[in-house]
Amino acid sequence: MSKNLLQVNASIFSKDGQTSQLADQFVAGWRAQNPGAKVTVRDLARDPVPHLTAERFQAFITPAEKRSAEQRLLVAYSDDLIDELKRADVIVLGVPMYNFDVPSTLKAYFDQIGRAGATFKYSEKGPVGLLTGKRAYVFTARGGFYEGTPADTQTEYLRNFLRLIGITDVEFVYAEGLAMGDAVKQKGLAAARQAISRIVTQAKHAVAA
Repeated sequence: MSKNLLQVNASIFSKDGQTSQLADQFVAGWRAQNPGAKVTVRDLARDPVPHLTAERFQAFITPAEKRSAEQRLLVAYSDDLIDELKRADVIVLGVPMYNFDVPSTLKAYFDQIGRAGATFKYSEKGPVGLLTGKRAYVFTARGGFYEGTPADTQTEYLRNFLRLIGITDVEFVYAEGLAMGDAVKQKGLAAARQAISRIVTQAKHAVAA
């Protein structure tokens, strides 16, 4: 059965961003192993998602039968993003670090797809994700070295959000030290590219087995 992959690039430099290029490398390898698959690319620099407002949030929580025409349009936009995500078996996120956080465009995207009743539900034991059975890969680039330190605010945030909507199978690839001179930058990018090659090779062997 053909698989579907959704690639979300959050770099302000669009396809020229380091994280976009790392994600592209992975997707090229993945596509070679899944020739019948469909790849959808959502570029948040070229096609930014509106930030959450009181009007949008109110539209989300208003019962469908009571929504105004304007509210229905706001919800329809969010529904389209969620449907795109639901169709994907594999999620690829290209996420640079800006000022110790994820890009605001990615947060806006998450606010559109993180909706109670659509991608997760509340239970007596807390939120339960509804988008299960998916695998996510996160490619992130940083100017310094943050992996495994308290300054790495991205990793847990991304894990927590993906877990909220039901995606718990998540793998991270880090390219670090990119603002610490060209030699350090090239070493960091090379390490990330090598990690991607290992992931693709492991996936190929798993399929063959």
